[in-house]
Amino acid sequence: MSRFAFTITGCFLFILATAQSLTDFIVVDQFGYLPDAPKIAVIRDPITGYDAALSFSPGSTYALVNATTKETIFSGPPVIWNNGNTDASSGDKAWWFDFSHVTQTGKYFIVDVDKNVRSFEFNISPSVYNHVLKQAVRTMFYQRAGYAKQAPFAEKAWVDGASHIGNLQDKNCRIFNDKFNAATERDVSGGWYDAGDYNKYTNWTAHYIIDMMISYLENPLIWKDDYNLPESGNGIPDIVDEAKWGLDHLIRMQLENGSVLSIVGMSHASPPSAATGQSLYGSVNTSATLNTSAAFAIASKVFQLTGNTVYATLLKEKAIKAWDWAVANPSVLFRNNDAAYGSSGLGAGQQETDDYGRLMAKLKAACFLFEITGDTKYRTFFESNYTQAHLIAWSFAFPFESDVQDILLYYTTLSNTTPSVVTQIKNVYRTAMLNGTENLPAFTSKKDPYRAHIKDYTWGSNSIKCRQGSMFFNIIKYNIDSPSETNARNAALAIINYIHGVNPLNFVYLSNMYKYGAKKGVNEFYHTWFTNGSAKWDRVGTSTYGPAPGFVTGGPNPSYNWDGCCPSSCGSGNNNAICISEVISPPKNQPNQKSYKDFNTSWPLNSWEVTENSNGYQLSYIRLLSKFINPDYDCNGDLNGTAYIDACGKCAGGNTGITPENNPDLCGPNPVNKLVAPEPFIISPNPTGGSIKVTNLYESEFHLQIRDLHGKLHYEKLLAGNPAIDISFLSAGFYILFIKNSGTQYSQVLVKTP
Repeated sequence: MSRFAFTITGCFLFILATAQSLTDFIVVDQFGYLPDAPKIAVIRDPITGYDAALSFSPGSTYALVNATTKETIFSGPPVIWNNGNTDASSGDKAWWFDFSHVTQTGKYFIVDVDKNVRSFEFNISPSVYNHVLKQAVRTMFYQRAGYAKQAPFAEKAWVDGASHIGNLQDKNCRIFNDKFNAATERDVSGGWYDAGDYNKYTNWTAHYIIDMMISYLENPLIWKDDYNLPESGNGIPDIVDEAKWGLDHLIRMQLENGSVLSIVGMSHASPPSAATGQSLYGSVNTSATLNTSAAFAIASKVFQLTGNTVYATLLKEKAIKAWDWAVANPSVLFRNNDAAYGSSGLGAGQQETDDYGRLMAKLKAACFLFEITGDTKYRTFFESNYTQAHLIAWSFAFPFESDVQDILLYYTTLSNTTPSVVTQIKNVYRTAMLNGTENLPAFTSKKDPYRAHIKDYTWGSNSIKCRQGSMFFNIIKYNIDSPSETNARNAALAIINYIHGVNPLNFVYLSNMYKYGAKKGVNEFYHTWFTNGSAKWDRVGTSTYGPAPGFVTGGPNPSYNWDGCCPSSCGSGNNNAICISEVISPPKNQPNQKSYKDFNTSWPLNSWEVTENSNGYQLSYIRLLSKFINPDYDCNGDLNGTAYIDACGKCAGGNTGITPENNPDLCGPNPVNKLVAPEPFIISPNPTGGSIKVTNLYESEFHLQIRDLHGKLHYEKLLAGNPAIDISFLSAGFYILFIKNSGTQYSQVLVKTP
């Protein structure tokens, strides 16, 4: 490859004279990096797993290139990870290209100079994650039950009427075991669809509210009132408004005696407003009542801080009432979807917990109630029982109990606590996080080539990763160990980088984020609304719209398996055919980090084990990402600037030189079909299963290539005019179409449908 070299301030700067092919073997955070953050591109060579037949050996020189000017800002050799050993969790060998010292705001990509291949583009900016956070929070709006998703708050593609408010649904819901008895009717409306299913589980709803409230309290200045929610502009941060939607539901779930109903089972359809089946609620239980008490108590503090004192007082009263009932009724159980309880079919996931779970819920409620009331009975309970938490009992911190660990640490910030209790909690957390081979030592010892180690990959591994990231950040937040704070921050950021593409799949684990900077990510996931086969919402690039943006999927799950009835005992020939309708390796029989597939085929292929979203996953990610938001910078990276992400996903206005577009109908094609704007050439139709037409506005000869995402060449020809090209020979999937004209190269994603 030809290049020109110049010496500038002691560094070499190259201007790349030829374009590069995209490669899956150089992975970066596809949204980008904060200026002061570590920035490490990972170069990968697959050794085991579904892609083991592919291989990549990096060249001797890597370069960070300004995507606008094509100037090389920095170059150097890749550094091999772990002496060239293969990482068991990913099945890959790896190299690192560290460009952390580059802090200048801009758009960049990484080039393997010798191989002439490059990474996806990404940004360096102090506001690089601001718009990503907004989309992640807005998924909770799309999950609202009983609320119409109408423009301008819902994007046109995902407009829908209010769900589950018809006859015998949420507003006049009946108890599960007496569904014909009108005397049992209650209004249990509101709340959120829990995940890809539409059920509402009280224990988990309470957890979501606690996560929202702690996220707000951890960094209140970053939470703005401009997330394009129906409540936006009311002077209250939108994260607090969203929490109120869930709180109002929990208020309706609480009975006069203070106890709280455990679950609402709801019917399913796509879109949600089409669901017409009866809603049924489950009985009260102690765990739901305690978790609701905790949610009401911490929310009371937040609403007091944000000026809604009337609502804060109401929540405080209801929190105390729930506590009092739970103290008098410590072991009331209710198991949904359980034949022994006569509740088969009520909900899907099991919301009930065990003795330890109830004790930890009571510990949370005691912590928050002590803070807002000052009543020493709550302190007495907390300090008499906190040593039973596994963090203290085992001197072990792990992400599966991060919520309990958070409460213990939160307690250390309260007034009028016993100093020895505070000291013990912080000392045990310090020991657990800094010693051994897991937690921070796993990061500092470079245990994972993708810099985001967790010990166990299970259902919801993306959420576990994010919880691990927040555990790292707790070292800073709670003044656990000052010398470790830089490593803790960098470790938390590395988890974000993993979710955003620094992983063996070169894959963003958020749905349909192409308009906001992702280049390869979640196109479909298990969700009743965005159901498999939906002409509108199934898959980006195949369906008209695909799923709504910003949903966090479960992530790699090596325990995934098809249903036990497969391949030949699923009740009918049609069901058995689904078993063999597509390859399930991956996610099956893969290294941990490759145990993922971008699919949403339900039973009997059970895609929910891998791709289903959950509000719990969502809040784990939101809470971690919110720690790295700079609210004083606009999307262009300008301090106190006025640029913003417009309706088309562009950073516009301010100093960008781009006129904002506020009408999404004028945005043009879905940006998934565009990597670099090919203004002189129009490709249509796209997606297509047959032929494409190239409309050539230059009216001159041009060179066209079609390559897959691994860089393999499938078509190459010198063309002129406005030719039609038959691509029926290509397998279904994503390709990159390269057009070179007069020394300038344009690229566009081409989607080949079956």
